[in-house]
Amino acid sequence: MSHHVHDRMTALQAKEYAQQLAFAPIAFQAARSMLQLNLLAELDQAGKQGLSAGQLAEKAGLAEYAVKVVLDMGLSCHIVTYQAPHYRLAKVGYFLLHDDMTQVNMAFTDDVCYRAMSHLTTSLQESRPAGLQELGDWLTIYEGLSVLPEPARRSWFEFDHYYSDKAFPELLRLVFTQPPRHLIDIGANTGRWAAQCCNYDEQVQVTMVDLPQQLVLAMQNMQAQGFAERVTAHPANLLEANSQLPTAGDVWWMSQFLDCFSPMQIWNILRSVYAAMPDNALVYILEMFWDCQKFSAASYSLNATSLYFTCLANGNSRFYRSTEMLELAAEAGFVLVEQIDDIGVGHTLLKLRKA
Repeated sequence: MSHHVHDRMTALQAKEYAQQLAFAPIAFQAARSMLQLNLLAELDQAGKQGLSAGQLAEKAGLAEYAVKVVLDMGLSCHIVTYQAPHYRLAKVGYFLLHDDMTQVNMAFTDDVCYRAMSHLTTSLQESRPAGLQELGDWLTIYEGLSVLPEPARRSWFEFDHYYSDKAFPELLRLVFTQPPRHLIDIGANTGRWAAQCCNYDEQVQVTMVDLPQQLVLAMQNMQAQGFAERVTAHPANLLEANSQLPTAGDVWWMSQFLDCFSPMQIWNILRSVYAAMPDNALVYILEMFWDCQKFSAASYSLNATSLYFTCLANGNSRFYRSTEMLELAAEAGFVLVEQIDDIGVGHTLLKLRKA
């Protein structure tokens, strides 16, 4: 976080960056259009030779005006280069076209967040997801995940799964070093982690805890993959005071789950877990903490995604600092056994036990 301590920009650099922010939504949509109209793909295929505006217009079925006006913005965004009369793909354009993380992030931003973000000020003032009205009539996005309109639904799940899936191989090795017999998966979502565990260990039993409507989909997935006999569903809304958790389980798992709640809600959930779990059980919390990232672009992405939580998800959660999560865990009665950073694409695994 040291690069956030001092303002190292000159006045000219700061003013230039301010102008880039002023037009950032237009730059984003220009980049999306270049991708969707296959302009970047055509330039990629053309290689160092490049293509003229006329050649691109013919290949893309566009007017030459359309090609020039959007690609000239691409010049300003370092997406393409130009040496008359040819445009060529630049490095930024290459990553927009070929980098799967960039593609997943852009689709999530465009399909899920873009229109909703016009309500961000209201969300910040009222502590509610005011932008969610752009997708449906729910109090939180989690109530509507299974019925989100397309393409928002596809982009939401691709975004969620991309980051968790990258971490699975190392996580399975870490969690099953001492194989659990019964794993409680809190916030099971579609059941991907439960299925990974069952596939990795033929003996493990899994209990999935989530909202009732989400568990319907998760159990369908377990049935389809042949794990229904080893996986059970435990419906619960952990925000409700009378919500009950299972009382067995030697490993309690929460992956990309606690970031969906406010600090007080996290504390209450951890206290509920503490009260329900056996004294010798372990708790694993998998999260992406913006202060644990090696690259500034990763911290930038996480802080931006925190505003998705503000405006769309629930109005009161975010990607936290690791220190905040550890303080909440300690206040709930847990001690840190181990912290492992840099798992997958920037995940941190916290291993906890009762104090």
